[in-house]
Amino acid sequence: MQVIVHTDTTIGRHQGLDAHVQQVMRAALQRFGEHIGRVDVHLSDGKREKSADGDNKCTVEAKVHGYQPVAVSAHGLSLHQAIDAAADKLVRALSSDLGRVYDSRRQPPPAAE
Repeated sequence: MQVIVHTDTTIGRHQGLDAHVQQVMRAALQRFGEHIGRVDVHLSDGKREKSADGDNKCTVEAKVHGYQPVAVSAHGLSLHQAIDAAADKLVRALSSDLGRVYDSRRQPPPAAE
């Protein structure tokens, strides 16, 4: 699984941030590893846009082999919170979407951790 990090001009991108995103996404998505070819993570700081749940935004799009991409986004007071929340949302979305596919084929879904 390939994890690509994108940032807007408001985020100071550095190797530590990339490593953190890679670690969080790989850990969260390891059980779906064979189904996902690429994960695009978009980070932004919306200080220009006021948001009740935080200024930092993380949008994640997972490219699932043979299916439509699955995308989620989350806001947080810090980038780390937004990244963690987006990873959790993506796991739930993939579990739901892939679960429906396996149910329709009458195959067991990927093993839960």
